Amino acid sequence: MARPYSLDLRERVIARIEAGETRTASAAHFAVSAPSAIRWAQRKRETGDIAAKPMGGKRPLSLRPHRDWLLARMEEKPDLTLRAILAELIERGIPASYGAVQRFFKAERISFKKKPARKRARPA
Repeated sequence: MARPYSLDLRERVIARIEAGETRTASAAHFAVSAPSAIRWAQRKRETGDIAAKPMGGKRPLSLRPHRDWLLARMEEKPDLTLRAILAELIERGIPASYGAVQRFFKAERISFKKKPARKRARPA
């Protein structure tokens, strides 16, 4: 993933903009994109800050508030598929996606096997 521009560069671009130079010309002078300079100027005007926003990190699980119900449902009927759970969530009015359901169960270390009773064929 690309790194954000340094705070020093951002400050120099904004200083030229505040001195009266256009955003596009200021961006060209420092070899950054014009949209970046425009966004930095907007952030400076709106918040007074031009530092880069945090990058990366873990996203919180969107289904965390429904953890108890999901785990109870799996206890009740362990042969449910992810798609069936997704359908039940949507039926309950909970906004969810297949990926969100998959990430939730991965975080809970619950995996879905096809049929636990079936074993691989072993050599005689």
